[in-house]
Amino acid sequence: MPTTNEKIALLRSAMKAAGANACLIPSSDPHISEYLPAHWATRRYFSGFTGSVGNLVVTETASSLWVDGRYFVQAARQLEGSEIVLQKMGVEGVPTLIEYLTDALGEGQVLAVDGMVTAASTWRQLAGALAKKGASLKSVDLVQDNWPDRPAVPATPAWLLDDTYAGRTAAEKLADLRAALAEKGASAMVVCRLDSVAWLLNLRADDLDNTPFALAYCFVTPDDAVLFIDASRLPAEAAAALERQGVRVTDYGHLLGFLTGYHHDRTVLVDMAGTNEAIRAALAANPVFTLVEGEDPIQALKGVKNPVEIENLKKAHVKDGVAMVKFQIWLEEQLAAGAAVTEVDVDEKLQALRAAQPLNIGVSFDTIAAWGPNAAMMHYHATPEACSTLAPRGFLLVDCGGQYLDGTTDITRTYALGELTDNERTWYTYVLKSHIDLAKLQFLSGCTGGNLDVIARAPVWAHGIDYRCGTGHGVGFVGGVHEGPQNLRINNQVVFKPGMTITDEPGIYEEGEVGIRIENELLCCERMKNQYGQFLGFEPITYCPIDLTPVRPELLDAEEKEWLNGYHQMVRELLTPHLTAPEAAWLAEKTKALA
Repeated sequence: MPTTNEKIALLRSAMKAAGANACLIPSSDPHISEYLPAHWATRRYFSGFTGSVGNLVVTETASSLWVDGRYFVQAARQLEGSEIVLQKMGVEGVPTLIEYLTDALGEGQVLAVDGMVTAASTWRQLAGALAKKGASLKSVDLVQDNWPDRPAVPATPAWLLDDTYAGRTAAEKLADLRAALAEKGASAMVVCRLDSVAWLLNLRADDLDNTPFALAYCFVTPDDAVLFIDASRLPAEAAAALERQGVRVTDYGHLLGFLTGYHHDRTVLVDMAGTNEAIRAALAANPVFTLVEGEDPIQALKGVKNPVEIENLKKAHVKDGVAMVKFQIWLEEQLAAGAAVTEVDVDEKLQALRAAQPLNIGVSFDTIAAWGPNAAMMHYHATPEACSTLAPRGFLLVDCGGQYLDGTTDITRTYALGELTDNERTWYTYVLKSHIDLAKLQFLSGCTGGNLDVIARAPVWAHGIDYRCGTGHGVGFVGGVHEGPQNLRINNQVVFKPGMTITDEPGIYEEGEVGIRIENELLCCERMKNQYGQFLGFEPITYCPIDLTPVRPELLDAEEKEWLNGYHQMVRELLTPHLTAPEAAWLAEKTKALA
């Protein structure tokens, strides 16, 4: 296996042969996904950085990697020994990707980027910035010939999620999409995002690790819907079911040719952030298409869960809560017996407990089981070659989730394993206050994710502390654990609506010392309505005890204690019928009211 520096040298040779002076390797695939099939994990292969997000730039004389605050610690460790310079996004004095490229490239020089894995919006931004310097973009794949033993394009068996779980048929969802397109003045759309295709057609597969999506596109017009997928993967009965709902199937690789040869006049909505540049260019080159830009309407449609999905989600979370309770009991028993338990053991136990639950089809992401200082890396993942053995002190942070036929879950708990410092107890309580303050919030309809994020951060900001990530994200239904358009980030402008789900996961991360996070999923619900308008609030749909051992009760106000006690009462009532008598007794003790 070549070293990182040797891989960078191969890229430089390929750049020179292609007539380019620099190249950009994004974290992306043809569907502009967050989590990638191994075939498209090119930034990971060439840089050695394993996080889910990052951009690698290689010039003739230097190379740099941009990552956000979730990955500062992890990236610094994984880049050690290589020539790649870590660029910490958002830190004062660190150039943005665009600033770096426009400084590195000048008149007549060329940046190589693969248009098949680059969002059209990114392509436009890069082209505009470089043009001011007299530089240009060139679409070229520098990866294929320089990645020996590259993993194959995935082609797992595809299947249809039953309507009893999804709540709406593909035909009903196509009607919703067509209505949304008409509102935007469009008559057609290439559905590119894998989560959008999955939701629209109730189509699932295992092409991504832990995320049940199929590599597919769908071209939708007022009277037609064409699914582009390897037809050999789709059982005859599934293909027939789609055909009955107005969906015909053709090969995955035919999309660009189909668009080039299309001969009906259509006004096509293009989601520039979710469509790769190669597809946008193919649409633009065909005179029968008139392009209008706008957000993929499916993202907003699926962001609001229907009543059947909500009912199923709650069932999935009960099962997930049972698995988490069994895990904590096992963990306490192992530690009490003096057994050597590693972070990998934690991961494996959680997987086994979830697998034993009805309708489970796997995990929703790689478990983060991080003891002590490891938890300061927000997306840490232990391996048998690099993991810690738990000790009876400090915290164990466990961020995990399950995929079930009736829903997708995401939960974090931070467990006290023994002696804690005063700082650890105080920080834990600050995080709990942030978590509770968002969960119990009542807010006026029209508030955005950015508005709510500020409220959630207040208890940690009050002490001069922050966390370099959002407070929460949407979660898909039998889909991606990260889902938009709603999220809790300061810059998010999406208005919250009843039926949206969001995670509530503030944290404190002190490098080399500790990481603390408490996460539930919340369901946005209607509250009171009066002369001021409709008020909204949240209902927790994660059912699992929160460790009370580290809490400093004097730092919680009366309303926070009331919420916590009410939450634990709900957890006890929902989970007890699914537990053995000893497990139920354990849960009763763990959910005692906080005085």
